[in-house]
Amino acid sequence: MKALMCHAYGPIDNLKVEDVPSPQPGPDQVLITVKAAALNFPDALVVQGLYQHKPTFPFSPGGEVAGVIKALGANVTGFSVGDRVLASIGTGGFAEECLASTLRLMPLADGMDFELGAAFTLTYGTSLHALQRCAQLKAGETLLVLGAAGGVGLAAIEIGKALGARVIAAASTDEKLALCRSVGADETVNYTTEDLRKRVDALTGDKGADVTYDPVGGKYAEAGLRATAWRGRFLVVGFAAGEIPKIPLNLALLKERFIIGVHWGEAVRRDRSEFTTDMKLLHEWFAAGRIKPVIRERLDLAQAVDAIKRIANRQVMGKVVVLPRG
Repeated sequence: MKALMCHAYGPIDNLKVEDVPSPQPGPDQVLITVKAAALNFPDALVVQGLYQHKPTFPFSPGGEVAGVIKALGANVTGFSVGDRVLASIGTGGFAEECLASTLRLMPLADGMDFELGAAFTLTYGTSLHALQRCAQLKAGETLLVLGAAGGVGLAAIEIGKALGARVIAAASTDEKLALCRSVGADETVNYTTEDLRKRVDALTGDKGADVTYDPVGGKYAEAGLRATAWRGRFLVVGFAAGEIPKIPLNLALLKERFIIGVHWGEAVRRDRSEFTTDMKLLHEWFAAGRIKPVIRERLDLAQAVDAIKRIANRQVMGKVVVLPRG
């Protein structure tokens, strides 16, 4: 089979499409014929050795896929060869076939094609876990989303609206903000041309955001925390800016703000029932038309290298889907 392979940490350009043997499913695993795989920011980090997860070499990037079960490992129940599924797998998705644990495997929802399925699990799973479980976002509250035009940002906008919040989307260009408005953002802030805190204060009557969702980090994290309300919740989701910020902790003290780390992958590893429950709710929202991945590009394996470089440089809007078989 063909796969985009990483043999050592280094420049993204080192990734190559190669012919490799098909993997064999172990206990509690299935082998999937990959119909579509989605690109996420961690894919750019993991191949450079910058991610907390360090896979064994050689490996293929690609953490979420949709496809058809080709073979079952020992002890697998509840799934059959030929089932249409989506899966969160960490790595291995940019290939014609991949392995998936049954712990993070779900049937593809009715009305969901493979491309939408591939773009669904990680971004929506992360954002629902962050907003509902970590921040306990309530109807009527104000949610500020940084990096709002990326995959998790757009998912956070949609989920915030589904939970009844008012959503302020912040991004770096007017084009990105237009995309945010198209999925339901109530207000927008261009944080390259506007003062984020002052703009959020103006939009909230100087109260600030009840919940701030930050997948960006870098210089925007402190501004986002300052824009968070009294006893507001600041969610640390990721560091797409490439810099882990050093935040003055007096900002938490002054307004009794809560700073909450979000690690969805570890949360569902510790509690499988959370994955099942959250995916069920997300599938219900999808069926009702309340959420839907915004797929902006469809690429083959060779084109994925350039896309990984672009997502590393924050030049991607919405979701990019890789089609391993073209």
